[in-house]
Amino acid sequence: MKTFKLSTRSRECFSDITREVGDAVASASVDEGLVTVFVPHTTAGVTINENADPDVTRDMVGFLRKNVPRSPEFRHMEGNSDAHIKASLMGSSVQIPISGGRMALGTWQGIYFAEFDGPRSRSFHVTIHKCEAEDV
Repeated sequence: MKTFKLSTRSRECFSDITREVGDAVASASVDEGLVTVFVPHTTAGVTINENADPDVTRDMVGFLRKNVPRSPEFRHMEGNSDAHIKASLMGSSVQIPISGGRMALGTWQGIYFAEFDGPRSRSFHVTIHKCEAEDV
């Protein structure tokens, strides 16, 4: 497992971590397998989505902000219940197949760290799982 650090720049944002995950896959020298990206935070998540047009992630943040607003009616004392809900909607991990030593992402796909309670110093874990011939 390899742990990466990042600093998020605003309360809600998506940070493209595709390169970091791809570099971890390349350095593992695994021809066939899976890579798991895990976010160990309760107010942040991870997702795979389009990385060609930055308006996609802006639209996602806007949609989540509108549909899960900060609310004084939430009972959680820290005042960040909306961030916990958004993180649960995104999920805390994704898996991507590795084929030919590279992630088998679609042409337009990227991996995003999704921040909902920043700005903060954060981390995410990348684990490479090698498939043996009998696993295929």
